[in-house]
Amino acid sequence: MADNTPTGPVEMGAEMDYAEHEKTYSMFLGLAKYGTIACVALLVAMAFGFFTSAGFISSVILYVIVFALGVYLLK
Repeated sequence: MADNTPTGPVEMGAEMDYAEHEKTYSMFLGLAKYGTIACVALLVAMAFGFFTSAGFISSVILYVIVFALGVYLLK
């Protein structure tokens, strides 16, 4: 069998840039939060437009209102 014991120094890896890690994680959370708000607002507006006789323009207005309300509540 092959001998797998290390012969040199054990590599610990590069040092972590914690500030950059925190920035990236914060951006990911923001994208997840605002993406979820956009999807929920889109589903509400689509249901409103498809299942009522309100029409497209009313659905777009409802989308903007729901999205703005969601952003306001989650800030």
